[in-house]
Amino acid sequence: MDWKSADLLSSQDALDSAVGNPDAVVSCVGVVGTDADELLKGNGNANVAAFNSAKRGGALQRVAYVSVSSEVDACKENWLPEFFNGYFEGKIMAEEAALNAVDGDTTKVCLVKPTFIYGGDSFGLLPPRVNYEYGSGVEELLMNPVFKFLADATPGLIKVALRPPVSVDSVAAACAVAVMSESAISTLDGTDEINAYSGQPPSTGLTDALSFAKEKGIDFIDWAKVEVPKAIDTIKAKADELQK
Repeated sequence: MDWKSADLLSSQDALDSAVGNPDAVVSCVGVVGTDADELLKGNGNANVAAFNSAKRGGALQRVAYVSVSSEVDACKENWLPEFFNGYFEGKIMAEEAALNAVDGDTTKVCLVKPTFIYGGDSFGLLPPRVNYEYGSGVEELLMNPVFKFLADATPGLIKVALRPPVSVDSVAAACAVAVMSESAISTLDGTDEINAYSGQPPSTGLTDALSFAKEKGIDFIDWAKVEVPKAIDTIKAKADELQK
């Protein structure tokens, strides 16, 4: 692994020097916030510059880009503040640039479109982050057919909120498969499609949490059987001493 740092919106020569001539590119570049111009620049212009640079390298064969699910995109008209338009416009720019980088050949591009990605070991608000244990539990819960039925029957952001999030491991694996496989897949829209393509095992966060709670509950009962009688005997002894 050879790590390089580059400003995607810097000079073309500096960017080309850092990008080189890759035969495959995966972009998960993106920003969130409340400034429409920054959202457009960070999601759109930055990716356009990166894909154009990779194309100039002359060896590009496969591209994967982490975009946004169609159900989230459908919320932009009536469910989200106006400044979010910069985010979605940027994503559209990036998708077009990814396709243009391989001369419009859809068999060489994979657009990975998650709703919400979770992973790592920390929570955060800006940018929004959910750790692996919690996210895995939510994913397993919302995979239940009951929640799928409710999501299908509800509109806008309510629908999105009831859709299961997807693990960062699954997104990463899907991108890796997309750029290393000979099979063509143009779009992975939502957690079900991403998980199926990535080959990652089903999430078990909820099952693991229940098993942990059951195990600890049994441990507590075993402890209580021994320690509670001891505590009662101690209290009785102290009471007897005070009565003397």
